[in-house]
Amino acid sequence: MSTSHSPFSLAIIAGGKSRRMGRDKAFLQLGGKTLIERVIERSADLGQAETILITNKPAPYAHLKLPMFCDALPGKGSLGGIYTALLEARSDFVLVLACDMPFISARLLRFMTEQIDDNVDIIAPRVDGYPQALHAIYRKTCIKPIREQLAADRLKIIRFYAGMRLRYLDEPEYAPYDPDGRCFANLNTPEELAEAERLLGGTG
Repeated sequence: MSTSHSPFSLAIIAGGKSRRMGRDKAFLQLGGKTLIERVIERSADLGQAETILITNKPAPYAHLKLPMFCDALPGKGSLGGIYTALLEARSDFVLVLACDMPFISARLLRFMTEQIDDNVDIIAPRVDGYPQALHAIYRKTCIKPIREQLAADRLKIIRFYAGMRLRYLDEPEYAPYDPDGRCFANLNTPEELAEAERLLGGTG
Protein backbone atom coordinates (compact mmCIF):
# COMPACT_ATOMS: atom_id res chain seq x y z
CA MET A 1 0.00 0.00 0.00
CA SER A 2 2.25 2.75 -1.24
CA THR A 3 1.31 6.18 -2.46
CA SER A 4 3.98 5.80 -5.15
CA HIS A 5 1.73 3.15 -6.68
CA SER A 6 -1.55 4.81 -5.74
CA PRO A 7 -1.47 8.49 -6.68
CA PHE A 8 -4.08 10.66 -5.03
CA SER A 9 -5.44 14.17 -5.31
CA LEU A 10 -6.18 16.54 -2.45
CA ALA A 11 -9.44 18.47 -2.50
CA ILE A 12 -10.23 21.21 0.01
CA ILE A 13 -13.93 21.92 0.43
CA ALA A 14 -14.57 25.64 0.95
CA GLY A 15 -18.26 26.35 1.27
CA GLY A 16 -21.14 26.04 3.63
CA LYS A 17 -23.43 28.66 5.09
CA SER A 18 -21.30 29.45 8.17
CA ARG A 19 -24.55 30.35 9.94
CA ARG A 20 -23.25 29.89 13.47
CA MET A 21 -20.03 31.74 12.78
CA GLY A 22 -21.77 34.58 10.96
CA ARG A 23 -19.05 34.98 8.32
CA ASP A 24 -17.02 32.90 5.88
CA LYS A 25 -15.01 30.50 8.02
CA ALA A 26 -12.28 29.97 5.43
CA PHE A 27 -11.00 33.52 5.95
CA LEU A 28 -11.17 33.67 9.73
CA GLN A 29 -7.83 34.66 11.21
CA LEU A 30 -6.20 32.23 13.63
CA GLY A 31 -2.70 32.96 14.86
CA GLY A 32 -2.10 35.40 12.05
CA LYS A 33 -3.24 33.10 9.23
CA THR A 34 -6.63 32.30 7.74
CA LEU A 35 -8.10 28.87 8.39
CA ILE A 36 -7.81 27.87 4.76
CA GLU A 37 -4.17 28.96 4.66
CA ARG A 38 -3.52 26.72 7.65
CA VAL A 39 -5.16 23.74 5.95
CA ILE A 40 -3.21 24.35 2.74
CA GLU A 41 0.11 24.68 4.58
CA ARG A 42 -0.37 21.60 6.73
CA SER A 43 -1.36 19.46 3.75
CA ALA A 44 1.10 20.88 1.24
CA ASP A 45 3.64 18.06 1.18
CA LEU A 46 1.75 14.78 1.36
CA GLY A 47 2.80 13.52 -2.06
CA GLN A 48 -0.46 14.43 -3.76
CA ALA A 49 -0.64 14.66 -7.54
CA GLU A 50 -2.54 17.95 -7.24
CA THR A 51 -4.40 20.16 -4.80
CA ILE A 52 -7.77 21.53 -5.89
CA LEU A 53 -10.30 23.79 -4.24
CA ILE A 54 -14.06 23.26 -4.36
CA THR A 55 -15.89 26.57 -3.98
CA ASN A 56 -18.87 28.36 -5.48
CA LYS A 57 -17.24 31.75 -4.85
CA PRO A 58 -13.87 31.53 -6.62
CA ALA A 59 -12.96 35.22 -6.65
CA PRO A 60 -12.01 35.54 -2.93
CA TYR A 61 -9.78 32.45 -3.24
CA ALA A 62 -7.92 33.48 -6.39
CA HIS A 63 -4.85 34.60 -4.43
CA LEU A 64 -4.30 31.00 -3.30
CA LYS A 65 -3.47 30.08 -6.90
CA LEU A 66 -5.15 26.68 -6.78
CA PRO A 67 -7.35 25.13 -9.47
CA MET A 68 -10.94 25.87 -8.44
CA PHE A 69 -14.19 24.14 -9.29
CA CYS A 70 -17.78 25.12 -8.54
CA ASP A 71 -20.29 22.51 -7.43
CA ALA A 72 -21.45 20.31 -10.27
CA LEU A 73 -24.84 20.18 -8.56
CA PRO A 74 -25.34 23.41 -6.57
CA GLY A 75 -27.18 23.45 -3.28
CA LYS A 76 -26.23 19.92 -2.24
CA GLY A 77 -24.03 20.77 0.74
CA SER A 78 -20.83 18.99 1.66
CA LEU A 79 -21.88 15.81 -0.11
CA GLY A 80 -22.16 17.84 -3.31
CA GLY A 81 -18.66 19.16 -2.67
CA ILE A 82 -17.25 15.65 -2.35
CA TYR A 83 -19.07 14.66 -5.53
CA THR A 84 -17.56 17.58 -7.42
CA ALA A 85 -14.08 16.79 -6.08
CA LEU A 86 -14.36 13.22 -7.33
CA LEU A 87 -15.58 14.36 -10.74
CA GLU A 88 -12.82 16.95 -11.19
CA ALA A 89 -9.78 15.29 -9.61
CA ARG A 90 -7.23 13.69 -11.90
CA SER A 91 -6.52 10.81 -9.54
CA ASP A 92 -8.66 7.80 -8.73
CA PHE A 93 -8.37 8.51 -5.00
CA VAL A 94 -9.13 11.91 -3.46
CA LEU A 95 -8.23 13.06 0.03
CA VAL A 96 -11.03 15.43 1.05
CA LEU A 97 -10.52 18.05 3.76
CA ALA A 98 -12.81 20.75 5.11
CA CYS A 99 -11.37 24.27 5.06
CA ASP A 100 -12.12 24.93 8.74
CA MET A 101 -9.93 22.27 10.41
CA PRO A 102 -6.85 24.25 11.52
CA PHE A 103 -5.21 21.47 13.53
CA ILE A 104 -4.96 18.76 10.89
CA SER A 105 -1.83 16.64 11.17
CA ALA A 106 0.36 16.01 8.14
CA ARG A 107 1.62 12.84 9.86
CA LEU A 108 -1.90 11.50 10.20
CA LEU A 109 -2.79 12.44 6.63
CA ARG A 110 0.30 10.64 5.34
CA PHE A 111 -0.65 7.59 7.38
CA MET A 112 -4.10 7.69 5.82
CA THR A 113 -2.68 7.86 2.30
CA GLU A 114 -0.53 4.85 3.09
CA GLN A 115 -3.76 2.87 3.55
CA ILE A 116 -4.80 3.47 -0.08
CA ASP A 117 -5.44 0.12 -1.66
CA ASP A 118 -7.28 -1.19 -4.69
CA ASN A 119 -9.63 -3.04 -2.34
CA VAL A 120 -11.04 0.04 -0.59
CA ASP A 121 -13.40 2.83 -1.64
CA ILE A 122 -13.33 4.97 1.51
CA ILE A 123 -10.68 5.52 4.19
CA ALA A 124 -11.99 7.50 7.16
CA PRO A 125 -11.03 8.08 10.78
CA ARG A 126 -13.82 7.29 13.19
CA VAL A 127 -14.30 9.18 16.47
CA ASP A 128 -16.58 7.53 19.02
CA GLY A 129 -17.90 5.38 16.21
CA TYR A 130 -18.68 8.29 13.89
CA PRO A 131 -16.78 8.72 10.60
CA GLN A 132 -14.99 12.00 9.96
CA ALA A 133 -16.42 12.41 6.48
CA LEU A 134 -14.61 15.65 5.65
CA HIS A 135 -11.25 14.26 6.70
CA ALA A 136 -11.38 11.17 4.52
CA ILE A 137 -10.21 9.56 1.31
CA TYR A 138 -12.72 8.63 -1.39
CA ARG A 139 -12.29 6.68 -4.59
CA LYS A 140 -14.02 7.51 -7.85
CA THR A 141 -16.07 4.35 -7.35
CA CYS A 142 -18.09 6.53 -4.95
CA ILE A 143 -19.34 8.80 -7.74
CA LYS A 144 -22.34 6.71 -8.76
CA PRO A 145 -23.72 6.05 -5.23
CA ILE A 146 -23.20 9.70 -4.29
CA ARG A 147 -25.02 10.85 -7.43
CA GLU A 148 -27.94 8.59 -6.51
CA GLN A 149 -28.06 10.12 -3.02
CA LEU A 150 -27.94 13.64 -4.42
CA ALA A 151 -30.70 12.88 -6.91
CA ALA A 152 -32.89 11.77 -4.01
CA ASP A 153 -31.84 14.86 -2.00
CA ARG A 154 -30.42 12.64 0.74
CA LEU A 155 -27.49 14.83 1.76
CA LYS A 156 -26.12 13.16 4.90
CA ILE A 157 -22.69 12.10 3.76
CA ILE A 158 -22.32 8.76 5.49
CA ARG A 159 -25.61 7.42 4.13
CA PHE A 160 -23.88 6.41 0.92
CA TYR A 161 -21.17 4.49 2.85
CA ALA A 162 -23.43 1.44 2.97
CA GLY A 163 -22.26 -1.02 0.36
CA MET A 164 -18.87 0.65 -0.10
CA ARG A 165 -15.59 -1.02 0.83
CA LEU A 166 -14.56 0.79 4.00
CA ARG A 167 -11.29 1.16 5.85
CA TYR A 168 -12.00 2.82 9.17
CA LEU A 169 -9.22 4.17 11.37
CA ASP A 170 -10.24 4.02 15.00
CA GLU A 171 -8.53 5.74 17.92
CA PRO A 172 -5.78 3.15 18.54
CA GLU A 173 -4.54 3.79 14.99
CA TYR A 174 -4.86 7.57 14.74
CA ALA A 175 -4.08 8.54 18.36
CA PRO A 176 -0.28 8.37 17.89
CA TYR A 177 -0.64 11.07 15.21
CA ASP A 178 -3.14 13.13 17.21
CA PRO A 179 -1.93 13.19 20.82
CA ASP A 180 -3.88 16.34 21.68
CA GLY A 181 -7.13 15.10 20.14
CA ARG A 182 -7.48 18.16 17.91
CA CYS A 183 -6.98 16.89 14.36
CA PHE A 184 -10.67 16.60 13.57
CA ALA A 185 -11.77 19.81 15.29
CA ASN A 186 -13.58 22.22 13.01
CA LEU A 187 -14.55 25.72 14.03
CA ASN A 188 -18.24 26.55 13.83
CA THR A 189 -18.79 29.31 16.39
CA PRO A 190 -16.99 32.44 17.65
CA GLU A 191 -16.48 30.62 20.95
CA GLU A 192 -14.70 27.74 19.22
CA LEU A 193 -12.52 30.21 17.34
CA ALA A 194 -11.60 31.95 20.59
CA GLU A 195 -10.70 28.61 22.17
CA ALA A 196 -8.52 27.72 19.17
CA GLU A 197 -6.77 31.07 19.48
CA ARG A 198 -6.18 30.38 23.16
CA LEU A 199 -4.68 26.98 22.33
CA LEU A 200 -2.32 28.57 19.86
CA GLY A 201 -1.38 31.29 22.31
CA GLY A 202 -2.22 33.84 19.66
CA THR A 203 1.04 33.12 17.85
CA GLY A 204 0.29 30.14 15.58
